[in-house]
Amino acid sequence: MLHRNLRTSGFDLPGVDSTDVPLIGYRPLSPDRGAPSSQSDRTEEDDYSDPSQADPSPMKTTWYCPLDLSTVVEEEEDGVIYTVVVKQQHVSPNSSMSTVSRSQCVKAGTEEKLVLHLLHCFAMGDSSFVSIFLSTYRSFTSTERVLDILTDRLENPPGESERSQTRQSFNKAVCTVFSTWLSEYPEDFKSLGEPSRLLRLGPLLPQDSLSAADLRARLLRTAEELSEKALLPDANKDQSSFTSAPPDPSKFEPTNILGFSASLIAEQLTKIETELFVRLVPYHCLGSLWSQRDKKGREGVCWSVRATVRQFNKLANAVLASCLWPTKLRCQQRARLLEKWISVAEECRARKNFSSLYAVVSALQSNPIHRLRRTWQETDREALRRYEELSEIFSEKDNYSHSRELLKEEGTSKFANLDNRLNNKHSNRSNAQGTVPYLGIFLTDLTMLDTAVKDRLDNGYINFDKRRRVSVEM
Repeated sequence: MLHRNLRTSGFDLPGVDSTDVPLIGYRPLSPDRGAPSSQSDRTEEDDYSDPSQADPSPMKTTWYCPLDLSTVVEEEEDGVIYTVVVKQQHVSPNSSMSTVSRSQCVKAGTEEKLVLHLLHCFAMGDSSFVSIFLSTYRSFTSTERVLDILTDRLENPPGESERSQTRQSFNKAVCTVFSTWLSEYPEDFKSLGEPSRLLRLGPLLPQDSLSAADLRARLLRTAEELSEKALLPDANKDQSSFTSAPPDPSKFEPTNILGFSASLIAEQLTKIETELFVRLVPYHCLGSLWSQRDKKGREGVCWSVRATVRQFNKLANAVLASCLWPTKLRCQQRARLLEKWISVAEECRARKNFSSLYAVVSALQSNPIHRLRRTWQETDREALRRYEELSEIFSEKDNYSHSRELLKEEGTSKFANLDNRLNNKHSNRSNAQGTVPYLGIFLTDLTMLDTAVKDRLDNGYINFDKRRRVSVEM
């Protein structure tokens, strides 16, 4: 460590009573502003030194020595790399006493070590690890493999006895991990195919609390469902063959939409989109899964995202068909259809249904409709103004910055932040309490992130920092 005079430039720092104060940073100042200097370190010759011998670009600095210090380092243990943060905080500005806290989170590791860290992350101060792992682990391992590793660990729990502090902390972590997993991702267990892994896991779960007993009961119920599914496969067969036949295109009448109010159409669209969004499985949006959706043998992957995309395309095609199908319509009649869809888009905006809103807007912006110049000329000017405002929401400028900011502002708000006219017109009628976002932007972000950041480090460890970044996007 540097001598105190060197660390503090020969001056006593206010509020610092200890001589062991490390130097952690400085800020350069302009030479003409001047800075305090020690008279004891200067001589008479220094005052009359040759200017030509001076530093051509002198730099004067101010040194800072904060009372709260932190150090970030990386530590590698058997099969895992931790990012360790050590914080030293002074009890008070006038006290030399300080407290030291240490927390560590996983940066990378082997498959087995990352799974086992689920049971130790709380003790290490890495409480966010469980939610991040459960939402992203499918990009580097499988449900079966995670269950096998955890079950092997439960067969040899730590601690000398059931009542030891180590065993109790371990049991609490086990209950937390499996309860969170069953609650947030029940489909992981229901898709196992057969119950053998759950039947092996059940007897090994803790039995020392009501929460543990409830966890065992939930797990056994899932195992029973899997057994019934295996014994009675016909009862779980897809019922698609019993659905009604699709409507006959020859009987399609595009102008029928004019007989329904825009608010009714938007309300029905919002109900459909809301149901799809509630059923959306977050990890289906992972770039590593979504980018592989078109490969052979992966037709059923990301089914919840595919359902949302299908609804988006169906609505966009419906808008196109209603405006273009009746070739014998006059420009004035076709303009009424454009005005109706603009009103529908406006009502979707009032209900914060951005998915249907963008489907309608993108259809109206498509080349076939955009080229209907005379039809657009016959369209009401006020409707065109509203259409331009709605189109601005999904402008590609600055990577959809307008849409992102709007979603942040209204994602947790109770009603859409429209002008007074729209609020007075629709707020009493709309019962939307949440937001249905347009998924396309997020799917693009997650796919680009998956492509840009490596899945593994050079030593072969799984890059868990990447999964942390993906979890933030999700």
